[in-house]
Amino acid sequence: RPGLALCAGCGGRIQDPFLLRVSPDLEWHVACLKCAECGQPLDETCTCFLRDGKAYCKRDYSRLFGIKCAQCRAAFSSSDLVMRARDHVYHLECFRCAACGRQLLPGDQFCLRERDLLCRAD
Repeated sequence: RPGLALCAGCGGRIQDPFLLRVSPDLEWHVACLKCAECGQPLDETCTCFLRDGKAYCKRDYSRLFGIKCAQCRAAFSSSDLVMRARDHVYHLECFRCAACGRQLLPGDQFCLRERDLLCRAD
Protein backbone atom coordinates (compact mmCIF):
# COMPACT_ATOMS: atom_id res chain seq x y z
CA ARG A 1 0.00 0.00 0.00
CA PRO A 2 2.77 2.51 -0.72
CA GLY A 3 1.33 6.00 -1.01
CA LEU A 4 -1.74 5.24 1.10
CA ALA A 5 -0.14 4.66 4.49
CA LEU A 6 0.84 7.42 6.93
CA CYS A 7 4.08 7.05 8.88
CA ALA A 8 3.54 6.78 12.65
CA GLY A 9 6.98 8.33 13.14
CA CYS A 10 6.95 11.49 11.00
CA GLY A 11 3.27 11.65 9.96
CA GLY A 12 4.11 11.80 6.25
CA ARG A 13 2.76 9.59 3.48
CA ILE A 14 4.81 6.47 2.84
CA GLN A 15 5.73 6.58 -0.87
CA ASP A 16 8.68 4.18 -0.43
CA PRO A 17 8.50 0.71 -1.97
CA PHE A 18 8.90 -0.74 1.54
CA LEU A 19 7.29 0.10 4.85
CA LEU A 20 7.54 -1.39 8.33
CA ARG A 21 4.28 -2.49 9.93
CA VAL A 22 4.63 -3.10 13.66
CA SER A 23 0.97 -3.59 14.48
CA PRO A 24 -2.10 -3.75 12.26
CA ASP A 25 -2.65 0.02 12.40
CA LEU A 26 0.89 1.43 12.80
CA GLU A 27 3.28 1.74 9.86
CA TRP A 28 6.60 3.55 9.48
CA HIS A 29 9.07 4.59 6.83
CA VAL A 30 12.05 2.26 7.19
CA ALA A 31 14.19 5.24 8.30
CA CYS A 32 11.60 6.53 10.82
CA LEU A 33 11.20 3.42 13.00
CA LYS A 34 13.50 4.25 15.90
CA CYS A 35 13.42 3.77 19.65
CA ALA A 36 11.48 6.67 21.19
CA GLU A 37 13.98 6.77 24.06
CA CYS A 38 17.50 6.24 22.63
CA GLY A 39 16.94 6.70 18.88
CA GLN A 40 18.33 3.28 17.91
CA PRO A 41 17.02 2.23 14.49
CA LEU A 42 14.50 -0.61 14.84
CA ASP A 43 14.51 -2.84 11.81
CA GLU A 44 14.06 -6.52 11.06
CA THR A 45 17.27 -7.35 12.99
CA CYS A 46 16.10 -6.25 16.44
CA THR A 47 13.08 -6.66 18.67
CA CYS A 48 10.60 -3.80 18.77
CA PHE A 49 8.18 -3.10 21.63
CA LEU A 50 5.18 -0.76 21.44
CA ARG A 51 3.63 1.29 24.23
CA ASP A 52 1.12 4.11 23.72
CA GLY A 53 1.88 4.25 19.99
CA LYS A 54 5.64 4.65 20.53
CA ALA A 55 8.28 2.09 19.61
CA TYR A 56 11.10 1.11 21.97
CA CYS A 57 14.16 -1.12 21.82
CA LYS A 58 14.16 -4.07 24.22
CA ARG A 59 16.63 -2.47 26.65
CA ASP A 60 14.70 0.79 27.03
CA TYR A 61 11.30 -0.91 27.17
CA SER A 62 12.50 -3.14 30.03
CA ARG A 63 14.10 -0.22 31.84
CA LEU A 64 11.05 2.03 31.54
CA PHE A 65 8.13 -0.39 31.81
CA GLY A 66 9.42 -3.75 33.02
CA ILE A 67 8.76 -5.24 36.45
CA LYS A 68 11.49 -4.31 38.91
CA CYS A 69 12.73 -6.04 42.05
CA ALA A 70 10.93 -4.74 45.15
CA GLN A 71 14.24 -4.68 47.04
CA CYS A 72 16.99 -3.43 44.68
CA ARG A 73 14.68 -1.81 42.05
CA ALA A 74 16.68 -3.39 39.19
CA ALA A 75 14.91 -4.94 36.21
CA PHE A 76 14.75 -8.69 35.73
CA SER A 77 16.37 -10.54 32.87
CA SER A 78 14.55 -13.40 31.17
CA SER A 79 16.84 -15.95 32.88
CA ASP A 80 16.37 -14.61 36.45
CA LEU A 81 14.67 -16.81 39.01
CA VAL A 82 12.34 -14.79 41.22
CA MET A 83 10.45 -14.99 44.49
CA ARG A 84 7.03 -13.43 45.00
CA ALA A 85 5.32 -12.10 48.11
CA ARG A 86 1.82 -10.73 47.46
CA ASP A 87 2.28 -8.31 44.56
CA HIS A 88 6.03 -7.84 45.12
CA VAL A 89 8.66 -9.65 43.03
CA TYR A 90 12.29 -10.13 44.14
CA HIS A 91 15.56 -11.48 42.76
CA LEU A 92 16.46 -14.66 44.67
CA GLU A 93 19.45 -12.91 46.27
CA CYS A 94 17.28 -9.94 47.30
CA PHE A 95 14.66 -12.09 49.03
CA ARG A 96 16.10 -11.58 52.55
CA CYS A 97 14.89 -10.81 56.03
CA ALA A 98 15.04 -7.05 56.65
CA ALA A 99 16.04 -7.59 60.30
CA CYS A 100 18.76 -10.26 60.17
CA GLY A 101 19.66 -10.36 56.47
CA ARG A 102 19.15 -14.13 56.14
CA GLN A 103 18.20 -15.21 52.63
CA LEU A 104 14.68 -16.64 52.56
CA LEU A 105 14.38 -19.85 50.58
CA PRO A 106 11.37 -21.59 49.03
CA GLY A 107 9.38 -23.18 51.84
CA ASP A 108 10.62 -20.76 54.53
CA GLN A 109 7.92 -19.04 56.56
CA PHE A 110 8.05 -15.25 56.46
CA CYS A 111 5.79 -12.26 56.74
CA LEU A 112 5.62 -9.07 54.73
CA ARG A 113 5.20 -5.98 56.89
CA GLU A 114 4.82 -2.79 54.83
CA ARG A 115 7.65 -3.37 52.31
CA ASP A 116 9.87 -5.41 54.67
CA LEU A 117 10.27 -9.17 54.54
CA LEU A 118 10.76 -10.77 57.95
CA CYS A 119 11.81 -14.36 58.66
CA ARG A 120 9.79 -16.39 61.17
CA ALA A 121 12.34 -15.77 63.95
CA ASP A 122 12.18 -11.98 63.54
